[in-house]
Amino acid sequence: MIPGGREMRGDEVPEHETRAEPAEREHAVIVRPSRDTDVEAMLAIYRYHIRRGIEEDVDDSGMPQPDDLRDRRKNLRDRRFPHLVATRRGEVLGYAYVVLFRKRPAYRHTVKHSIYVHPAHLGRGVGRLLMAELIDACAAAGFRQMIGYIDADNAASLALHEKFGFSRVGHLPGVAYRHGHWADSVMVQRSLGLGATAPPPSASRSGQ
Repeated sequence: MIPGGREMRGDEVPEHETRAEPAEREHAVIVRPSRDTDVEAMLAIYRYHIRRGIEEDVDDSGMPQPDDLRDRRKNLRDRRFPHLVATRRGEVLGYAYVVLFRKRPAYRHTVKHSIYVHPAHLGRGVGRLLMAELIDACAAAGFRQMIGYIDADNAASLALHEKFGFSRVGHLPGVAYRHGHWADSVMVQRSLGLGATAPPPSASRSGQ
């Protein structure tokens, strides 16, 4: 599925297409597991999205540093949680990952996902490619539910999630302050695999 990375040309490449000419492959977007060498690029993308619409004098001392992200990646990898990047010709265009929805044992089959795309590549299908791979990887890992939180005014992200089978399951009014006004968040959810229609295997993710 993704161990070596899957190549996609962009928005219009059919799922069944597996071969491409050399010139086309040079411009292909590849989704693969992230590496330590991707950390600086991922942090730059993260900082852009986290600081967007926030006043310059607001403290950001809690912003993760490169070593923080490397440690986080190692922890997620050791626990077999997907942590993916989308690249083209070596440039990181975006990344995606999941963490446990809650750390209590009862919630070990549910994950919360995040997807961040470089601002120069928004609207070009990068988020769609990352979402498709992330869902497949989480289902293969045995998770049963995916949760996400989206800015209520982010129509593009809400539409993308709906295309991938997410339903709106909650609305959190006035929980963020950016661009000079209070903003709502929407909670979305979709099932993976058998979802809640059957219990998990008795030994499933016992080490989580």
